[in-house]
Amino acid sequence: MVRRHVATPEIPDTLLDWQAILFSAIKENVELLTGTRGEADFASMAIVRGDISVNQVGNQLMGSVNTSHNTTPASLATAAPLNAFIDLRNDVQLLANDLFRTRQSLDLLIRNMTGV
Repeated sequence: MVRRHVATPEIPDTLLDWQAILFSAIKENVELLTGTRGEADFASMAIVRGDISVNQVGNQLMGSVNTSHNTTPASLATAAPLNAFIDLRNDVQLLANDLFRTRQSLDLLIRNMTGV
């Protein structure tokens, strides 16, 4: 996490009251957002591009369910061929793998944003 921020100078005493109030508020907000104010928990510090790292999810491996064995049993005694069940199992496994990779990337993003 590389942060580069210039220190905010002190507000001069020679300003009008409204100017001093405005510049003090701006200075405090900038310090809180950049993490230079000294907050112990950094709760108000902004998240910058360098703070976040995410694995690219990439393309989904399974584009559609395999329908090469599109059989409709005429009765309960008729079952789909074994190849249809194997294809279905493979499709579900591809989908589970895609979901696992997506969850890993989302978890990493959440950890980066919450500082956990």
